[in-house]
Amino acid sequence: MDTFGALLRQWRRSEYLLEKVSVIMSVDPRFQRTRKQVISAAASVLAVSLALGACSSGESSDGDTTNLRVAIPSDVVSLDPQLQGDMTSMGVASNIFDTLTVRQADGELGPGLATKWEQTDPKTWMFTIRDGVEFQNGEKLDSDTVAFSINRLLDPETKSPIVELANVKEAVAEDSSTVKFVMKQSDPVLPAKLSLFGGVVVPQKLIEKEGDEEFAKHPVGTGPYEFVSRSQADEIVLKANSDYWGEAPSVENLTFKIMPDPSASIQTLQAGEVDIVSALSTDAAAQLEGNPDTSVHSVPGIRTYSVNLDTISDGPLADRSVRQALNYAVDVPSLVDTIQGGAAQQAATLLPSNAFGYDASIKPYEHNVERAKNLLKAAGYEDGFDTTLTASETDSSLAQAVSGQLAEVGVKAEVRVLDAQSAKSELITLNEKHDKGMFLMANSGWTMDAVSYIQSMVKSDRRSSRWDNKEANKLVIQGETKTDDDDRIAAYKQLQTLLHDEAPFVYMFTIDNTYATSQGVEWDMPTTGVLSMAEAVKK
Repeated sequence: MDTFGALLRQWRRSEYLLEKVSVIMSVDPRFQRTRKQVISAAASVLAVSLALGACSSGESSDGDTTNLRVAIPSDVVSLDPQLQGDMTSMGVASNIFDTLTVRQADGELGPGLATKWEQTDPKTWMFTIRDGVEFQNGEKLDSDTVAFSINRLLDPETKSPIVELANVKEAVAEDSSTVKFVMKQSDPVLPAKLSLFGGVVVPQKLIEKEGDEEFAKHPVGTGPYEFVSRSQADEIVLKANSDYWGEAPSVENLTFKIMPDPSASIQTLQAGEVDIVSALSTDAAAQLEGNPDTSVHSVPGIRTYSVNLDTISDGPLADRSVRQALNYAVDVPSLVDTIQGGAAQQAATLLPSNAFGYDASIKPYEHNVERAKNLLKAAGYEDGFDTTLTASETDSSLAQAVSGQLAEVGVKAEVRVLDAQSAKSELITLNEKHDKGMFLMANSGWTMDAVSYIQSMVKSDRRSSRWDNKEANKLVIQGETKTDDDDRIAAYKQLQTLLHDEAPFVYMFTIDNTYATSQGVEWDMPTTGVLSMAEAVKK
């Protein structure tokens, strides 16, 4: 950027700040006498800033086009990609590691480390492995490495939280470029499951030599960026892989800054200390309104919120009428407007509208306090009841709002807030927790298939299910194993009807992916919300 461009950018920032100062002082009578003097002094200070800023070159907020800094809301669980199961951790891992398949910008599934695949019979998938790929330490990628990676994930000793490959019995290297997936049962969604968590390929020789612990401290993949350093709860630093087999990233250095406080992340963006804030709350987005040095973006997402109810234990939540009452009591459209700033769509069940198997004929519960009270009265809870609502600290505002709405029908839900990591741990062991309470959860079905939203939540023996319904159990298996799309759609249609009527969850909404970038940064967040930054540009 030339001197004039820098001057213009600084002037716009000055105008923005002066406007904020002026508005604050105009509504506070204590400042009326000195308002002109203060603004005049502020203008003088900003003029100095202008003069200094005019010397800047480059269009990015900090003038540095070789370093991209991304604020993320929580630290990674592990740098070993097979020992984590959350989207933030996978977002970081996706820059170091490649997967067998990839979800393309148009939403279609495309080739990654596998160039093609086919299902040769109901229990066999064959994948052809890309030739000429090396890990960042020079180790060669071949079918043996891929088979090792899959079998390592499946090994109970690994203790991987990743569940997507539960239907895989083993992976076998047929020859140097072909891997056979031997299935326990048919899985029509396997290629999609290999586009993120389940499809990461790790270096066999390095792990066998150095061990799992050392690999987790210094991960090595085939991806566009390679690991440099990590400061726990602070930052993760990567650098471009100069020998990457695909298109090289345009930004040399990539740093993920762990910033759980939304206000702090916004302040650092405004100060030019980060370039992207990856998860933006409604309040945070409002703070950036009118700022000429930042841009707020919102794209359709897949993260769907609901409240998991303990229907197994004896108590109010075991009663279908009570569960339906809770769905009528929660005013989802109001929550979308107030908590999400309109950047969400109400959901009728656990599935968002962009998932395979979604049935648009099933309509969301309407907000109806009177009907909720009548259902509670018919179930013997005319005066309501006491319960708990557990939530992650990142969703505490939403949990408080839901609790307030339930109180209107006499249901007193005490909000129990956990830190993000504890909430994740509790969610994946929820099947064992029968507390007669409720758990606010969000699920990102990154395969874009109903199976991702259903697999851990509905069937009675799954890790986050607290509902035992024989018909639902049968329909889950049909959706997971049938090879014909029409058969799968039919199963999911019946299952969604059952989920709506039996109401083992309070159904809420699917949020948009809202994020912010500084001036000069170009990057489009995918629908999945994964933070793959290789295509980001910083001018």
